[in-house]
Amino acid sequence: MGMCRSWQGTLYAVVLAILCLAAPVLAQTPNDKGAATDKLLDALKAAPNEQAAAALEGQIEQTWLHAGTPTVTLLMSRGLRSLEAGQDDEAVGSFSDAITLQPEMAEAWRQRARARYHAGDVNGAIHDLEQTVQLEPRDFAAFRTLTDIATAREDWKGAYAAWQKVMEIDPKTAGGEERLRLLKRKAVGEDT
Repeated sequence: MGMCRSWQGTLYAVVLAILCLAAPVLAQTPNDKGAATDKLLDALKAAPNEQAAAALEGQIEQTWLHAGTPTVTLLMSRGLRSLEAGQDDEAVGSFSDAITLQPEMAEAWRQRARARYHAGDVNGAIHDLEQTVQLEPRDFAAFRTLTDIATAREDWKGAYAAWQKVMEIDPKTAGGEERLRLLKRKAVGEDT
């Protein structure tokens, strides 16, 4: 048992070391940021456990959030504050402004989707999430949100398909296997 914990601890330390080494690279040019994000996404796919995956998920989401110009980053921060305060319309406005300035930034689309969903604009949220995954096909958080929307609509096949994408990108996501089995059972009626 002690040997197993030691092994897991070593793997966790390696993942944290990768995160620390990647941090300075993230402050470089857009091409360098893209390469660093690719490395983080590769590490996420190979994460040894849920804890390591959660740490990588956080680092990747922060990288995506700060991928814009300084003005766009400011708008993203304003939008997130508005969203946390329950000011959905203001959040949608800030994220829309960010999209206008930098339409290739997938995270701006994803965050606006979250704000739209909170505001009750499900179709707008789905449209923004489709745009997100066109720009960044490995956006596990977008697929997670699509799963939640499909689940709320009792679209079990859609929820299952979206969660399969999450598991392809982030196989050690917290509770991932259990949710996959549940959604599969609801989508296709199979016992798993």
